[in-house]
Amino acid sequence: MTRPPKPSAWSPGGQLTLTSAALGRGWKVLRRQGPGQIQFWFIALMVGIAAGFAALLFRKGITWLQSTVYGTDDVLLIHTFARGLEWYWILIIPIIGGLIVGVILDRFTDDGRVRAVADVIEGAALYDGRVEKRAGLASAVASLVTLSTGGSTGREGPVVHLAAVISSWTSNFIKADGITGRNLLGCAVAAAVSASFNAPIAGALFALEVVLRHFAVNAFAPIVIASAAGTVINRLAFGDVTEFSLGTDGILAFYVELPAFLILGLVCGLVAVVFMRAIFWADKLSSEIQAKIKLHRALRPMFAGAVLGAIAIVFPHIIGVGYETTSLALTGNLLLHEAIVFAVIKTVAVAVTMGGRMGGGVFSPSLMVGALTGLAFGLIATSIFPDNSGSETLYALAGMGAVAAAVLGAPISTTLIVFELTGDWQTGLAVMVAVSLSTALASRLVDRSFFLTQLERRNIAVSRGPQAYLLGMFRVANVMRRPEDAGAAPDDAIWAAIEAGHMVEANATLKTALPLFDKTSRPFLPVVRTGAAGEAPEILGALFHVDALRAYNRALAATAAEEHS
Repeated sequence: MTRPPKPSAWSPGGQLTLTSAALGRGWKVLRRQGPGQIQFWFIALMVGIAAGFAALLFRKGITWLQSTVYGTDDVLLIHTFARGLEWYWILIIPIIGGLIVGVILDRFTDDGRVRAVADVIEGAALYDGRVEKRAGLASAVASLVTLSTGGSTGREGPVVHLAAVISSWTSNFIKADGITGRNLLGCAVAAAVSASFNAPIAGALFALEVVLRHFAVNAFAPIVIASAAGTVINRLAFGDVTEFSLGTDGILAFYVELPAFLILGLVCGLVAVVFMRAIFWADKLSSEIQAKIKLHRALRPMFAGAVLGAIAIVFPHIIGVGYETTSLALTGNLLLHEAIVFAVIKTVAVAVTMGGRMGGGVFSPSLMVGALTGLAFGLIATSIFPDNSGSETLYALAGMGAVAAAVLGAPISTTLIVFELTGDWQTGLAVMVAVSLSTALASRLVDRSFFLTQLERRNIAVSRGPQAYLLGMFRVANVMRRPEDAGAAPDDAIWAAIEAGHMVEANATLKTALPLFDKTSRPFLPVVRTGAAGEAPEILGALFHVDALRAYNRALAATAAEEHS
C-alpha cells in the first residue's frame, strides 16, 4: 500500500499542519522554559482580563446579595434605606452573615483568618508571587458575605487576593520563576484594582508601590497592559463615570491656605494611626476573649455581627462599603458633629468587623473616615478664616486621600486614585501636601503601613526590606553540607561543638543561624535533629558560615537585580 503524499506547505492542509506543529512546539517551550517577553505580555493581558472579570463579578455579587438581603433596589443608598427597616432585621442580618462567614473560614482555612492584601505582599516577597489558593477562594466568598450582610469594610482586599489566586494558578501552570511569578502577580493586582475602581493609573502604581514594592522597568509594561484591560472591563459594565461626584469645584486660596492643609495632613496621620491601632487592638482583644471563654472560632464572626447590628440600629451608615456617607462628606452635606461622630463610629465598626475575622479590606473605610475627618477640619477652618478659605469640600477630598495614603503606606497611588475616583485634578497641590505629611507621620508610628504592620505582627519582617526577610527564606537543611559532601566538617569537631551546645535544628532558617555564628565565633554549626529527652541528637550535616553568607548574598544580588531591571 502506498503512503499518501505529504501535504505541501503551500496548500491549506499543509499550512494548517505546520501551524499546529509550530503552536505545539511553542507551547512545549513555554511550559518548559517559561515565557519570553512578547509571550509574557500576552499572558499578562490574559491574566489582567481574568482578574478584571473576577473583580467585576465580585462587585456585582455584592450588589445582588446586598439588595436581596436588605430588599433595596439601590445599594448605593443602603444607609438611607436601612433607616426604614425594622430594627430586628438590622440586628439579625449581620448575625446570620457572621455565622456563615465563620463556617466558611473554619472549613476552608487552617487558622480561621481571611486572606487579603498583606498575604499578597507576603506572597510577592517570600513565595515567588504565589498565594494560598484554597484559603484565598474561601476568603473571597467570606468577604462577599460580610460586605453584603452588614460588615463594615471594603472590597479591595478580597478582590486583590482573588486576583492573586488567578495569577498563582497561571504561574504554577507555566512553571514561572520568581521574577515572572511576581510580575504576573502585579499584573493581576493592577487589573483588579483598576476594574474595581475605574482607576487605571492608580491600579498600576498600587501594584508596583504596595505589592511588588519596587518600580522595575521590566515589570512596568505588562502591569500597565493588565491595568488597562481591567479598566476596559469596568467601563464596559459601568461606563466612563467616577465613583464619587463632587458637589462644587474646590477653590484653593494658594499660598495663604496651604498651611491649613499641612495641619490637615498631620491630623489625618494621627487619625490613620488611631484607625489602624483600633483594628489591631480589637483583633487582640477578640482573640483573648475567644481563648478565655473557649469560643469556637466559627462563632467569632457571628458575635462580631451582633455588635455591628446593634451599632447599625442607631448608625446605619456603617453598613457595607460606605460610599453613600463618603459622597455626603465630599459634597459637604453633613454637619460638623455628624462628620465627627460618623468618623468615630465607622472606626469602631471597622475594628469590630476586622477583629471579628469577618473579612474585607481597609481602603474604602479609610476613604470614608478620611473624607469625614477632612470635612470636619474644613468646616472648622473655613469658619475661623472665611475670607482666606476655599470650599470645605476640598478639605474632605484632601482628608480622604491623606488618611487612605497613611493606612496603605502608598502616597503615590493613593493620591492618583483619589483623583481618578473623583475626576477632580485641579486641586492636586492641596491633596499632595496633606498626603505627604500624613504618610510621613503615620509611617513613624506604625511599621510603614497597615499591611506591613499586619505582617510584622506575624513575625514577617517585610517592612524592613529584603535584608531582613530574605534570611527567613533559607532553611538550614538546604544550605548545609552533608557528611558525604566534599569539604564536610570533621566528626570530632562536630561533636565538640554539640557538647558545647553550639548547634542548630535542621528546620531552622538562616535568620536563626547567622546570629549564632557571631555568638560562637565558629566556622560551622552542626545541623541536628533532636529526639526524645535523653537521646543523642541525630547529626544531619554542618552549616558553614561562608555557605550561609554566600546564599544570603546571592539572594540580595538577585533581589537588587530584579528591582533595577
